[in-house]
Amino acid sequence: MKLFALILVFGAFLAGAFVTVLDPRLVNWNFLVPALVVGVIGLWIHRKAQHAESRSGDRLASDIIVLQESLAQILGNLEKLHARGDDLPVYEARFEIDRLFRDDLNNFAEARESMIHVFGIQNYAEVMSNFAAGERYINRIWSASTDGYVDEVQAYLERARDQFREGSRHFTELLSEHSDSTSAHQGA
Repeated sequence: MKLFALILVFGAFLAGAFVTVLDPRLVNWNFLVPALVVGVIGLWIHRKAQHAESRSGDRLASDIIVLQESLAQILGNLEKLHARGDDLPVYEARFEIDRLFRDDLNNFAEARESMIHVFGIQNYAEVMSNFAAGERYINRIWSASTDGYVDEVQAYLERARDQFREGSRHFTELLSEHSDSTSAHQGA
């Protein structure tokens, strides 16, 4: 369905572009308006299919697992880096950041919208607030490493760890509440 919708959108775009270049002084609205309508219909179909896909139970369940694993990996790696303390060469920290965090940060960001459907918008915002702050601190570690600021690398490692601890704690609580409510609904 999504492929069909994208074909409609691209076809409408190409048709609209073709109609507008036929006569540089006058646009033939009799052909352009239907092309625009087809494009809007294609967008609507694509959005509807995407919305249905994002609310499917299998997708939500797999995304929650991805979120949980990503948070655990990020927090675990932050704990390891923080524990290294002065053993972590300041100029090497940026390479460690790239190696240890990029995939998990990207995976979390790609799956994050499922939290809205499972936990609600307010809880999503609270977890994402911690995630975003922690991610900013990780980016600051990378920058401080590039510039050679030892004290900033350690300070931002601690701040990032604290943000991800809080976000992970909140996510775990939400997951527990959700599984409790799901069990109660299935038992009723």
